[in-house]
Amino acid sequence: MEGASQLHLLDLESCESMEADLGDVPGVIYTRGRGDTPTFSPDSRRLAFSFSSPTSPIDVYVWDLEGDHVWRVTRSSYGGLPADSFSPPELVHSPTFDVDKGGDTRMIPAWFYKPEAKYDEKVPVIALVHGGPESQARPSFDFRIQYFLQNGYAVFIPNVRGSTGYGKAYSHLDDVRKRMDSVADLAHGGYWLKKQPGLDGERLVVYGGSYGGFMVLSSVTTYPDLWACGVDIVGISNLATFLRNTSDYRRGHREAEYGSLENDLEFLESIAPINHIEKIDAPLMVIQGRNDPRVPFSESEHMVEALRELGKQVEFLIFDDEGHGIVRLKNKMIAYPAIMKFLEKHLS
Repeated sequence: MEGASQLHLLDLESCESMEADLGDVPGVIYTRGRGDTPTFSPDSRRLAFSFSSPTSPIDVYVWDLEGDHVWRVTRSSYGGLPADSFSPPELVHSPTFDVDKGGDTRMIPAWFYKPEAKYDEKVPVIALVHGGPESQARPSFDFRIQYFLQNGYAVFIPNVRGSTGYGKAYSHLDDVRKRMDSVADLAHGGYWLKKQPGLDGERLVVYGGSYGGFMVLSSVTTYPDLWACGVDIVGISNLATFLRNTSDYRRGHREAEYGSLENDLEFLESIAPINHIEKIDAPLMVIQGRNDPRVPFSESEHMVEALRELGKQVEFLIFDDEGHGIVRLKNKMIAYPAIMKFLEKHLS
């Protein structure tokens, strides 16, 4: 439901169903990997599954079907942090610019986290947009979100059009020539945030990686007055050069989503953030792994060079031993404090 998992069991003989009690905090049951697939015990009296919520890392749980009782059988480390310091999200829906098939204003689903109120001061917000774009922000444990919350930021994670999990029609609403409609969804989420109590609408940060990085760069060029800062991690600055330079095995798959170099080159160039950098007012932080096989290093390098030539505020953090994203712990220990320092510098 809206990205949160529910676990039901259907008795094929009686046609009766039962639902596992997964607690009050929405979470995610993992089903993709061989070790994650829910598995019955040999006598079929118990069901083991992997589960994570925004306040608890992934662990193995067992559902006693006869007693209808669920308990956790592994204990992932909290890294010395108290478990009650983690905050769960609220499921919200923000209006966007168009209407759905029923003629009603289209509503964009999002998971919204707010930090504990320590002062009367309004808090800044990080709008974290997922990559893909065929993906879905789901309520599982994410250390980045809790880190941002601990530093006093609210976190807004929308599933803009093009996200999966809401039907095929929704997932295709951003295909090719409709690409910028998803950027508009993100902007309208920002307009909604400006109206919410306790939030500082003048301190909105747009943050994303990979395709989410393209969304960041598109947002700060298309809606420059809305965003106070941008954080782009291994992002695409031009879909045309991305398609030319990405690994061969990905090109055909990506052209089905973004458009082809043969038929859509002019359009792709027209929406490329790197071709509109003169519009950027927000300070930008760019992070890139030098060995990225998906989004070539040149996508970030050329963007930063062009911004610096225009005297724009940009910081460039390069990891020579990373590929697509920040994977190594030692690099995470550098990158995320650097992001916080960047935001504090420009939002204080």
